[in-house]
Amino acid sequence: MQKFKDRWEIKSSWQLIFPILGLLSVLFSSYLISKKIMTFIEISQTDVAYIGMLSALIGFFSVLLVSITLKLFNILEPKWQVTYRWELIAIFIVFAITGSTAARISDPMISFLGIHSETTSGWIYWPTRILFVFPIYQILLLIVGWLFGQFKFFWNFEKKMLSRMGFSRLFMD
Repeated sequence: MQKFKDRWEIKSSWQLIFPILGLLSVLFSSYLISKKIMTFIEISQTDVAYIGMLSALIGFFSVLLVSITLKLFNILEPKWQVTYRWELIAIFIVFAITGSTAARISDPMISFLGIHSETTSGWIYWPTRILFVFPIYQILLLIVGWLFGQFKFFWNFEKKMLSRMGFSRLFMD
């Protein structure tokens, strides 16, 4: 356990929550992907083969997702200049929560305006949805980042992104 703590630069026990949440997120994502794949395979859900196949797929996708994530960590750690490696996990979790939440929140807002994917042209629906998601995402990124102790990182991230989009006058320091 000490080797794990040293690798992720964990100094206090409470910081273990981030690797635990990260692993739970990987397992849940692997489960969702595997469950979706299993809908294409004609095996009864009560069959032992179904449980075996589902378990194998979950294992495969867990290893795949952890491998991809660790490679991303190696690329992004020097670029993002975080103080501790465990902060990378917290940042990834914040991005995941924020993206999912912004997408979920924008749908009822667009529906309230009477714009539905079934009845509106995709040329109108998707740009409108993106216009709604974008500001919600920016606000949620700061709120969730603050909840995970990463407000400073996300505030700098926001300023950099919005200045690249031409809103640099908003952040005159």
